[in-house]
Amino acid sequence: MTPFECYKTYIAMKQHFCKDSYDYQRYGNRFPNMHIQQFYERKDRFFFEKMSREFSDKDVESFFLSNFVSDKDPEKVFMAEMIKGGRSTFVEWKKRNQALLYNFKEEANKLFEGKNINDVFDCSNGHPPILKDYLGGRISIETLVICDKILRFRNDFDSKLSPYVWKTVSEKIKNYEPFININVFDYKKTLKELVL
Repeated sequence: MTPFECYKTYIAMKQHFCKDSYDYQRYGNRFPNMHIQQFYERKDRFFFEKMSREFSDKDVESFFLSNFVSDKDPEKVFMAEMIKGGRSTFVEWKKRNQALLYNFKEEANKLFEGKNINDVFDCSNGHPPILKDYLGGRISIETLVICDKILRFRNDFDSKLSPYVWKTVSEKIKNYEPFININVFDYKKTLKELVL
């Protein structure tokens, strides 16, 4: 990957997480009206040059993905932050994803402990326990996305919860979901074992 392609991947991933009109899975880093001159005018281009030498094409994509999904608000993720702490975020994200089923089982076990499935998704008293656990850092974004893949609660929450807190989380689930490639049947079976 060239430094310019690395830069385009960053822009495309940011668009994917911040704009409804852009789908990274569909378009990748193809921008017809982006010119290399824009890249050479950036003060941080050295970072893209370094990344293109040190990372594989897949790792460049994963690096940006990990940084956008790990932040509370992807719109507020800027290159300066990635330069400072992006590598540690990327390493943590890789660890979570390499042990995805194990982490899901552990986090879901804590989430459903002493509760039935309806209680975890109950919005009648404000934010449901699953959202509180995510915001409190007790479950990961991956567990939240997997639960939505299994139970499809996001659209229900969209109509019931105040957009002030939920909208950002809902958008992140929607945008991250295509990157979580799992056998839903295995995770559904794991979840059934925990709640029954």
